[in-house]
Amino acid sequence: MSNSLNDAEIHRIVQNVVQNMLGSTPRESVQSSGKKVVAIGADHGGFELKEALKSDITALGFEVSDVGTNSKDAVDYPDFAHAVAQAVSSGKAWRGIMIDGAGIGSCIVANKVPGVRAGMAYDISSANNSREHNDTNVLTLGAGLIGVALARQIVKVWLTTEFGGDRHVKRVDKIKAVEKKYLK
Repeated sequence: MSNSLNDAEIHRIVQNVVQNMLGSTPRESVQSSGKKVVAIGADHGGFELKEALKSDITALGFEVSDVGTNSKDAVDYPDFAHAVAQAVSSGKAWRGIMIDGAGIGSCIVANKVPGVRAGMAYDISSANNSREHNDTNVLTLGAGLIGVALARQIVKVWLTTEFGGDRHVKRVDKIKAVEKKYLK
């Protein structure tokens, strides 16, 4: 009987060690309905796009957790980007989507939250790459840069693309290691 481990077992062990080192646990956040939860938020510039995307997310079979804003009245995007990222980091949401004018500021804010890997997507290719190569768990969109039709396509691709694993695992593990290094 051989005691050697296959690649999948080694990957699982490494993932568990990294998650334990980061103080997080693997999660598949679900509501009582049994559906995976997607947290969604926006500032005033992304409010209308957020509202348009919620039904698409539900139609894909996900539960939507809307963290606001709830109107086009001026608000500060960091508050809502933080709420989306915190929902993902805490395990209340499986993934998160944040929409502001350009998507850049919200991406910066979300990436400050431990356990979050946020990526801004501006086309289908960047959405696919962020999931397949970087295992992003928060998507940021710029409502002022993309239209509703493209945003719908980006969200569908991002929510349905699996992490590619393989050669990308060690790179994502390095991202997590950098984060761990600066956690106090």
